[in-house]
Amino acid sequence: MNSSTCMIVVTFLLLLLFIGGSSARRLYPLPSHTQITKKPLQTFRPFNVAHRGSNGELPEETAPAYLRAIEEGTDFIETDILVSKDGVLMCHHDVTLDDTTDIAEHKQFADRVQTYEVEGENKTGLFIFDFTLKELKTLRAKQRFSFRDQQYNGKFPIITFEEYIQIALNASRVVGIYPEIKNPILMNQHVKWPKGKKFEDVLVEVLKKYGYKGSYLSKDWLKQPCFIQSFAPSSLVHIHNQTDLPKIFLIDDVDVTTQDTNQSYAEITSDHYFNYIKEYVVGIGPWKDTIVPVKDNYTQTPTDLVTRAHAHNLQVHPYTFRNENQYLHFNFCQDPYMEYDYWINTIGIDGLFTDFTGSLHHYQEWTSSSPGTFDATKVLQNISKMIRKFEISIRK
Repeated sequence: MNSSTCMIVVTFLLLLLFIGGSSARRLYPLPSHTQITKKPLQTFRPFNVAHRGSNGELPEETAPAYLRAIEEGTDFIETDILVSKDGVLMCHHDVTLDDTTDIAEHKQFADRVQTYEVEGENKTGLFIFDFTLKELKTLRAKQRFSFRDQQYNGKFPIITFEEYIQIALNASRVVGIYPEIKNPILMNQHVKWPKGKKFEDVLVEVLKKYGYKGSYLSKDWLKQPCFIQSFAPSSLVHIHNQTDLPKIFLIDDVDVTTQDTNQSYAEITSDHYFNYIKEYVVGIGPWKDTIVPVKDNYTQTPTDLVTRAHAHNLQVHPYTFRNENQYLHFNFCQDPYMEYDYWINTIGIDGLFTDFTGSLHHYQEWTSSSPGTFDATKVLQNISKMIRKFEISIRK
């Protein structure tokens, strides 16, 4: 190789180092980079939604569960919103406190046991709306499933909706929130707010207080991403004119009717209903076994639900993906990565609710790359081709 060729090689290598270095960091901040900017939300692949936080590892809907999910790479932290006796929005899934808190150890609350009608059936327990915020803050969360890690039981308090929002906003990168308007009929029956406000109104007010606004993928939305979800279609319709934030209509199992309109699964998944609901929502969140039926723990032929939803320009965010063997159908050989691959690449969904957000994040990082990602190998290959062409021209 002559001196001219060497000089070209050196120049190309320096250029490569400059490109590679600039893609990772800048030695000196440019004027536009003097303020800290957060890494934006990824939008090029299905959303990783941390179902009640990283609740496969830590008690659900607690601050550590959400912080863990953010650390593991989630796109959205998901929560259920219920209400305290004094009207404070709380992050909690069950309308009762019995299964996921240590309330049984608080003997002073033993006389609070009540029986109420919940979605058409009588339920007995210690209901969250019979306790004030101050009382709820004395409780500690515990793991729902006995086969999961129990060492964190009794260590973390229940958090409010506002505390949950602050966790997302204080993250070092853009992390979306995904709150559910949970059991709105029951909440509105037992908790009253001034001036005739409803549960749904208060939730929207809190979101506005913290700056959440904007339609799906708008500039405002990308700064503070948020999906609002509910199994009650009337709640989503009610808030339609109060916020342009995107909404997701949750869909239960095939034998469960809607809690507010008493419509059947067949009715709410019909093309006629999709035509109606798409004016109010950007997508649906179905139980995954309604998309791909299961028999004897084997998946069957998929339904056309995803295809029809997409034909109506509706996203599909199914729930819930779990790593444990009892939740992995035999088709997937007890391998959650096989399940993720099937649902993302064969079924074609747009987001996944998972109890193990770190697992999903690893799968997606290993199987997809961000558009525009710097690829040193390709650059080296191109440089090699250019050098060979130059050498051939010199010899000629």
